Amino acid sequence: MKDITYKHTLPLQIRFNDVDKFGHVNNTVYFSFYDLGKTEYFTSVCPNVNWSKDAIMVVHIEVDFLSQIFSSDNIAVQTTVSEIGNKSFRLAQRLIDTQSGDVKCVCHSVMVTYDLQQHASTPLTEEWIQAICEYEGKDLRRQK
Repeated sequence: MKDITYKHTLPLQIRFNDVDKFGHVNNTVYFSFYDLGKTEYFTSVCPNVNWSKDAIMVVHIEVDFLSQIFSSDNIAVQTTVSEIGNKSFRLAQRLIDTQSGDVKCVCHSVMVTYDLQQHASTPLTEEWIQAICEYEGKDLRRQK
């Protein structure tokens, strides 16, 4: 797998109800952390995001849990777009311990843009593609 650079980092707060009876963050909570990361990524990177009209939806997701996260840990979610197609794009994310730099969990997903009013997937706008490529510092369009 190619090296991935993460430019977008969002510190996270671990809430009391995120922790299970074993004293670590429950695996299902990780997906909420990833949702926060991707929402903040697109809000800050892409111009004119209108969440009442535009949506990004997961169509495939793979997660590798590498080590436990405890309530006392300081964590952040890092997010990057690794490839852009016509209606879909690949997103890479990971949860890291901000003090040690240890990677706790890695997530790879395929996302689609979706029009909430038309109830259909839509192509990524050129405006979003350009903004993402500029932010990431490279052309991410899928080679045909």
